[in-house]
Amino acid sequence: MKVLVTGAGGFIGSHVVEVLIKAGHQVRALVRYNSRGSWGHLDEFASKVREQIEVRLGDVTDQPQVRSLVDGCDIVFHLAALIGIPYSYDAPASYVATNIGGTLNVLEACRQARVRRVIVTSTSEVYGTARYTPIDEGHPLQGQSPYSASKIAADKLAESFYCSFDLPVVTLRPFNTYGPRQSARAVIPTVMTQALRGAGEIHLGHLTPKRDLTFVEDTARAFLLAAETPGIEGQVIHFGQGQAVSIGELAQRCLDAVGSKARLVSVPERQRPEKSEVGLLLCDAAKAHRMLNWTPQVSLDEGLRQTADYLRANLRQYRQEDYVV
Repeated sequence: MKVLVTGAGGFIGSHVVEVLIKAGHQVRALVRYNSRGSWGHLDEFASKVREQIEVRLGDVTDQPQVRSLVDGCDIVFHLAALIGIPYSYDAPASYVATNIGGTLNVLEACRQARVRRVIVTSTSEVYGTARYTPIDEGHPLQGQSPYSASKIAADKLAESFYCSFDLPVVTLRPFNTYGPRQSARAVIPTVMTQALRGAGEIHLGHLTPKRDLTFVEDTARAFLLAAETPGIEGQVIHFGQGQAVSIGELAQRCLDAVGSKARLVSVPERQRPEKSEVGLLLCDAAKAHRMLNWTPQVSLDEGLRQTADYLRANLRQYRQEDYVV
């Protein structure tokens, strides 16, 4: 099939592109415009598969451009988004423009082009701190940061287009994806890159929140299954390991993976505002198992080992001292 992937140069998007190409699909990849001509993480492999990939620079906030990108595509994978939670405190209007406005542009273009399916990418952050665990798809949505609020709005737009226009939408909601290519705004590369450079202290935010972590290859496989599985239009499906680990324990396992004896230190400048911090995310993936036949295949320790190997080989890409929001 001919597919469009927005956000294709990003962490998850680049892995989704790889999975699609391996499955034999023809990929049109939207990478956010930049004057360097960089294809983001697609630079690592796209030149080897030029016969299967068409890379376009642009922005999902440009409605006419999105419409032209969707033309001729059977399936659209919408992953383009602003994702850093701390930055959403500084620039909430940017999150509204990209995450809400960009999603609206994609949905409307898909409606006009009559695509077979559009897969919208959500996030477990829309649940906020768990009211009950494990979290299923019926859990209330709670906007505890401008980022999560913008993603809730995008999810509801997708739902409304399915209900109002019968647009064949599937919303995927991964729980805390990690792995190779993730930026240092996330906790695992933050810990590992500091440790690999020999830091004696690792600076983090709160250490007590718990997260359910999914290796990026398992996440990308869920996207492929969502494209190929019939009869799931209108569904919200989330997926995770079904195990939660505290940030403090996770950070220690990251140190173990790189052989560091550094000490963990919680510093105020890396902490979320109290009411914005999400204390616990723990996934009930029964629906993904039932509808997509998806189960996680990579354990946390194996995923951390693969991530550590990638960071060792690519450490120069990560700034040494800057706190990345």
